[in-house]
Amino acid sequence: MRSARSLLIPVIMAAVLLSSVSATYPQAPTGNCRYFVETGHYVCDEFLKFYETRGGLEIFGYPLTEAFDDPIHGLLVQYFQRARMEWHPHNPEPYKVQLGLLVDELGYRFPPARPEQIPAFNSSLHHYFPETNHVVSYAFLNYFREKGGLDIFGYPRSEFMYENGYIVQYFQRARMEWHPEVISGPQMRLTNLGEIYIERFGLPGDYDKPLPPPRSGAPYAVAQESTATALYVSASVRYVITGRQGIQTVFVYVTDQQHQPVQGAAVRMTVHYQSGDQRYEFEPTNASGFTRRSFDIAMSSPGRKVVIDVTVTYGNLTATTQTFFLPWW
Repeated sequence: MRSARSLLIPVIMAAVLLSSVSATYPQAPTGNCRYFVETGHYVCDEFLKFYETRGGLEIFGYPLTEAFDDPIHGLLVQYFQRARMEWHPHNPEPYKVQLGLLVDELGYRFPPARPEQIPAFNSSLHHYFPETNHVVSYAFLNYFREKGGLDIFGYPRSEFMYENGYIVQYFQRARMEWHPEVISGPQMRLTNLGEIYIERFGLPGDYDKPLPPPRSGAPYAVAQESTATALYVSASVRYVITGRQGIQTVFVYVTDQQHQPVQGAAVRMTVHYQSGDQRYEFEPTNASGFTRRSFDIAMSSPGRKVVIDVTVTYGNLTATTQTFFLPWW
C-alpha cells in the first residue's frame, strides 16, 4: 500500500506546475517593443520593424494578439486587424517576415478573368497576372504598386467587383475597398481580414487577452491615441441577398482623419422598408472602431432593395453612410 506522503507528491507537483503556468501569462514581452494602448498588445523585434517600415496602421491596423507559436501553422505569428505576420526563420533576408494568405485561408474563390478582360499588354492602367489569371487595374493597381506589391498583397484572386455597396478586389493577403465618399484621407482601404479570420476560426489560446501597459521606466514605446477631427464610416451587411424573413446583421467600422479606429462612437441606423422605417441603436464602437447589430427582417416585397442609413456621432462630430440588402425568396 502506497503511503499518504507518496500520493501527495504528484498532487503537489501538479499544483506547482498549474500555478506557474497561470503566473507566466500575461506578462510584458522582452526586446525592442511598442505598446498599443488601443488594443493592449505589444509588437516587438522583427514584427515591429516590418510594421513600421511596410505600412504601419494603414496596412496592418492595430495588433489583436501577442506574438505566439501557432501549432496550426507551425510558426511564430501575430494577428493584426488586417493581416497575420509570420516568422519564417529559414527564409533569406528580407523575407523572414511574411504575411499570411488570409483570403485563401478564408476560402474566397472567384472565376478567372474572361478573355475580353485581359489587356493586350500591361501598362500603368492594367496588369494581368497569369499566376492567378486575374487583372488589376486603375486605382487598385496604383495602390498595389505604391503600398508594397506582392509582398504585402500577394497575387490577385478576383477582378474588381461591386460588393456590399463598394467596389472591391481580393488578393491573397488582402481585400481592397474603394471609398469614393472619402473627401479627406485615403480612398482605398483594406478590409479587417485579421478580425474576420479570428472570428471565424478562433485562436489556439488566450493570446488576444490585453496586456497591461509597461511600467514607468520600461524600455517600450507607447503608441499614443490621437484626437479625432473627422469621422469616416463604412457599413456592410452579412447577407446582401436574403429571404423575406430571417436575421440580418449590419457591421460598422469608424475611423478618424488619420485612418485610426475610433472607440466609443455612438451608432444608430434606420432600415427603410416599404411598410415603414425601423430604427436601431448599436453598442458603442470598440477599440478596433467596430460594432455590429443584428435584427429581424420585416416582411418585404421580393426584389425590392431595403436601404439602411447609418449615422455615427463622436463628441461634436457626425458622419453618415448607407448600405442595403435585397429580400428575394
